[in-house]
Amino acid sequence: MQFREAPTGGCRAPVGLASRIVIVRSIRRLLVVLVALAPLGTVRTPLPGSELVTHPYAGVTYVDRTETAPRPVHMHVVQIELEAPGVRFELSAPNGPRETVRQTTLDFLEAERAQIAINAHFFLPFPSADTTAWLVGIAASDGRVFSAFETPDPRYAIVADAPGLNIDRTNRASIVHRDASAADGSHVRERVELWTTVSGSAQIVTDGAATVPLYRDAEHPAGLLLPGGPRSYSNASSWYDVSAARTAIGLSRDAATLTLFTVDARGGSAGMPVGEVARVLVADYGVWNALNLDGGGSTSLAMRNPATGGASLVNTSSDNPAGRPVGSSLAVFARAK
Repeated sequence: MQFREAPTGGCRAPVGLASRIVIVRSIRRLLVVLVALAPLGTVRTPLPGSELVTHPYAGVTYVDRTETAPRPVHMHVVQIELEAPGVRFELSAPNGPRETVRQTTLDFLEAERAQIAINAHFFLPFPSADTTAWLVGIAASDGRVFSAFETPDPRYAIVADAPGLNIDRTNRASIVHRDASAADGSHVRERVELWTTVSGSAQIVTDGAATVPLYRDAEHPAGLLLPGGPRSYSNASSWYDVSAARTAIGLSRDAATLTLFTVDARGGSAGMPVGEVARVLVADYGVWNALNLDGGGSTSLAMRNPATGGASLVNTSSDNPAGRPVGSSLAVFARAK
């Protein structure tokens, strides 16, 4: 995989899936035309990948997308118009002897009677069968800030004081950063109300450019991460470069559209490196700023069927069919069309 230096100078972005997808989509459109024009009885070649776009709720667009190159992947994308009537959000509330009680994203959706839910924060202890968790990074639920910015382990994946994405009570959304002058780590530099706030491992899209963290080494002494981890990660072999199930959240340039993204690493899907996720978000979904959320076996996207009212996990979990109990989930409430 080839990389180019991102405009920030401290990050890199892979030139891979997004560029290839442009080619694949062009081929697909041509094949659609050819198939339509082919005489009856002609053997028709299957199209490379597919994309099903629906609008299940007012202000909500859902994209169920597969691609076959450069590897088979299955993506789910939900785009939410923040000004749509009835749209609101809720993060798992603080509870238990730590910060939250672990719960599958589907169970959280059902408990809150929401329409959509996605997993959010990394959490500790992990791996563990414990039913309660500490969240990693800034978290607020209904205006209550209950987890702070921090420098956590594993530092091979999660940057110190990773930015958060905040949605205030009027649905104004923005990326927020730690106010270093506040010792408790619970305040941000921006003049916003922390209301519903999520955090991940790093900001992977910044002002429309992929910004995947670099490790700190001789070439990049000011890198954002420390080398090491269970696989001795380094810039030559980065945690961010592993093809895995991923979850991301992002905002459009005008901060009017919130994008939720998952990609599977099971059920015929081979996962994606984070840099590819970032470039697809920018190239195909107009994302201007985005965070990488907890992934792997935690990746979960649950939705309620607007016709039947039933809820299900729409992605294929890498953990178990019902999804992994996670530290936090973000619920979306939207009106029927």
